[in-house]
Amino acid sequence: MRQTLKRTIKNIFLLLVLPLYALYLLLSLLGSPDGTFQTFSQVLSLIPGKVGIYCRAAFYRLACSNTSDDILVGFLTVFSHRDTSIHKGVYIGPQCNIGKCTIGENTLLGSGVHILSGNEQHNFHDPQTPIQEQGGKYTKVRIGEDCWIGNSAVLMASVSDKSIVAAGSVLTRPIEEFGAIWGGNPAAKISSRNKEST
Repeated sequence: MRQTLKRTIKNIFLLLVLPLYALYLLLSLLGSPDGTFQTFSQVLSLIPGKVGIYCRAAFYRLACSNTSDDILVGFLTVFSHRDTSIHKGVYIGPQCNIGKCTIGENTLLGSGVHILSGNEQHNFHDPQTPIQEQGGKYTKVRIGEDCWIGNSAVLMASVSDKSIVAAGSVLTRPIEEFGAIWGGNPAAKISSRNKEST
């Protein structure tokens, strides 16, 4: 009964958000799609409480490919790229900044987590040219299923399934081992959730 009620509420919010999504699509045609997406994400991040949670879940389901509305995106959390996929059961805490990424099922992000769109967003090799004019490239980061990313962690690389990144860590290279626990700045392996690997 509870699941049916929850699904009904989510469907109502999907209908309520449809005009906002239509406006987003229209404005995307007139300007930068990612810039428009960021603006809508910023506005949605300001809605408090359960209403905000349901509105954000509905909008991101419509605006982001392969995204479930069975997610919780916290207050003041902003998405910077529409090429982002959030799977079922994901919790994203308040005040996060989510770049170009895929987040697997049942993964938890603490508050203040930053997922950058890779670690090559800015080139800086030519000291004679301003950094903002040197370009760079965005990479889609993958956060696996059933992961825990601690408060204020910064991720620039992918994380394998069932892994943990400790609070305050800065991850600059991929975690490839299943169930690894990484921490520090720069982050390094400190343990494993797999008994046989420890």
